[in-house]
Amino acid sequence: MTSISTDNIQADFPDLPQSFWLASSTIPEFPSLSSDIKTDVAVVGAGITGITAAYLLAEKGYKVAVIDSGRVLNGTTGHTTAKLTAQHDLIYDSYISHFGREQSRLYYEANNEALQFVKQMVKEREIDCQYSEEDAWVYTCSEEYIEKIDSEYRAYEALGIPGAYNKQIPLPLKTLAAVVMKNQAQFNPVPFLLYLIQQILRHGGQFYSHTTVNGIEKGQPAVVKTAGGSKIVCDYVISASHFPFNDISGFYFARLHAERSYVLAAKTAAKYPGGMYLSAEDPKRSLRSVQIHGEPMVLIGGEGHKTGQGICTFQHYEALREFGKTELGLEKIAYRWSAQDLYSLDNLPYIGQELAGVPNLFVATGYRKWGMTTGIAAAILLSKLIHGEESPYEDLFAPVRFHANPSIQTFVIQNANVAKELVAGKLGMIHRTVEELQIDEGAVVRINGKRAGAYRDMEGALHLVDTTCTHLGCEVEWNEGERSWDCPCHGSRFSYEGNVLEGPAKKALGAVTHPV
Repeated sequence: MTSISTDNIQADFPDLPQSFWLASSTIPEFPSLSSDIKTDVAVVGAGITGITAAYLLAEKGYKVAVIDSGRVLNGTTGHTTAKLTAQHDLIYDSYISHFGREQSRLYYEANNEALQFVKQMVKEREIDCQYSEEDAWVYTCSEEYIEKIDSEYRAYEALGIPGAYNKQIPLPLKTLAAVVMKNQAQFNPVPFLLYLIQQILRHGGQFYSHTTVNGIEKGQPAVVKTAGGSKIVCDYVISASHFPFNDISGFYFARLHAERSYVLAAKTAAKYPGGMYLSAEDPKRSLRSVQIHGEPMVLIGGEGHKTGQGICTFQHYEALREFGKTELGLEKIAYRWSAQDLYSLDNLPYIGQELAGVPNLFVATGYRKWGMTTGIAAAILLSKLIHGEESPYEDLFAPVRFHANPSIQTFVIQNANVAKELVAGKLGMIHRTVEELQIDEGAVVRINGKRAGAYRDMEGALHLVDTTCTHLGCEVEWNEGERSWDCPCHGSRFSYEGNVLEGPAKKALGAVTHPV
């Protein structure tokens, strides 16, 4: 690969992870739900799927209420790299093999429809969100992936996807092969979705933050129950909460696994040539341009791993920094952040009726790092199903599907991994003590003969939690890069104080008292 040297490189990391998308916008505050309400559609999850679905339904005349366990847009949607593309890594050759040509073409069309939806909205409503059309590339610098790139391009040809095959990409990398999908796009999702929120409110829709759902009474109408005791009586429920809040009934905890990935927003010496890029081989390297305070920068992403099962998490940021320095002449890092994404058994999202026999409960999850288009495709599909319209994508994404190949093999592998992590967490050796912890350091320690999680904050205060995940009892691990406790089994994440950051867990970690 090409090496670009620069003088006086200052690549110190920002102390705290912070998404540029969220930092550059004013996110509205909404109250928590404190009383019972009635609505046509309850949308659980205020990310790209929930907000877009609520917008489409409000436009059709439905009364909608959107609730979120945290702040709106503060989940995966606010921490994306925000590529709007139907090119989701090297997938189409594999999809043709497993699902057939017709279904694979439908996957492309669903995501392309989502891309066109954003394009049309931005143009007609004049939404200022850094939208730009870009070609999307998957490239390789490894001889092992040349054949896979070639097969993917042949899949493009078979499916009628506009694209091309090249050996070299516009970036100064020594690539051996690449496939490009033409006329894709990138944007800042936050101002785009803030516009949709405004329109939902204009139609009488309601938003509630810091409202956790802990159950549902199925029926017609359905009753959504919250941890605070309030209820939402509604005709339809959409679970767009990343991990389905009703996961026990649908066994989604066994049908999904969580992965984390990392992003740097960096100024580089090398002039960025435009386009969006993704390496075919691991560790993944994702690149796109962005304007930060009027200055051109590059988003450098990748380093994916299963939640709670990576190396010391800060090393993932360091690996991205070294790649940026070597290949692009990285000069400074303006922002760093990470995201969590869910994978289904067969690498197709689950979108549609969540449970067999429950026609008014819908789910959207398992976007596999490509939620910008797939999340909007999900919103379009779900809004049509609720409105009684037909969609060609209903069977493709149906959550009740179960494909024998590759689903069974993946199911066995993923749940064997969960069992391994469960046992390892219970039996693992503990080598640290509370007294050894330095300022801004966390670790698993032993207190009163039991496993506990400890973090000493910047003021020296000690925070202790029970490390047993409140979802299904796995043991959480310390995430240094994000200062969180992460579950290696099903991806739940907790703050250093024990509060839930990401599900499927709904309850905080238990408190532990340090003996005086």
